Amino acid sequence: MFIQIEPSSDIPIYTQVANQIIELIARGQLKGGDTLPSVRALASDLSVNMHTVNKSYHELEQKGILRIVPKSGAVINPIVQEWLTNENSRKIIGQLKPIIAEALVLGMSPDEIRQHASSILNDLKGE
Repeated sequence: MFIQIEPSSDIPIYTQVANQIIELIARGQLKGGDTLPSVRALASDLSVNMHTVNKSYHELEQKGILRIVPKSGAVINPIVQEWLTNENSRKIIGQLKPIIAEALVLGMSPDEIRQHASSILNDLKGE
């Protein structure tokens, strides 16, 4: 599993870890039922505190993306890619709206936003 931490980023490290695990799932590099490295192992690989990785795993568990099984570790939820509910859709749109608004305020055109969104989707889907 390839996760890269940007120590100088404004994004907290636990969020970087969680976001990159989500990206690995979106890319199909992690699938439902796959087991993630133990908190201790991943923390050691990334040279971060174990509490940081633990916080990432629990954040993903709260989103329904991971199941944390005592003594077995963190497992990608097998139904995660079939879990798009109306509530999840509203939450995702709520998170996208301020980002799109910020892009507009900073001068990005709607066409540029669409092109970037399309480029990101193509990248994640390997197209």
